[in-house]
Amino acid sequence: MSEAGNPVPETPSAAASPIPQPPAPATLDDFKKLSLRVGVVVSAEDHPNADRLLVLKVDIGEGAPRQVVAGIKGSYQASDLVGKRVVVVANLKPAVLRGVESQGMVLAASDGGSIVVVSLDRSIPAGSTVK
Repeated sequence: MSEAGNPVPETPSAAASPIPQPPAPATLDDFKKLSLRVGVVVSAEDHPNADRLLVLKVDIGEGAPRQVVAGIKGSYQASDLVGKRVVVVANLKPAVLRGVESQGMVLAASDGGSIVVVSLDRSIPAGSTVK
């Protein structure tokens, strides 16, 4: 209690994590900047230099598959992904993750404990546009 007899508000503990603030609103034009494509995983293997990464080869309808590094190893075995239809962000600048180039990003959802790859429930050709 304070000197005036009113309860003193509790201060949050240092261990409490702040509530994340929503990002600034995006416009339709912002969304249109992304090139989202249907991809078919043609191969998958463990990353040679990381415990939580997989290296995928994904056909997005360009003739040759793209190499995509994904942080999903804790939720997926490499062999379980082969043949899966996924959504790929195809127009990202390539990035090197732990020494391996990634030429896109596989979309996934997370609840903080597990990761679920965004996939399609019906067959559609690789490279099809996701809108």
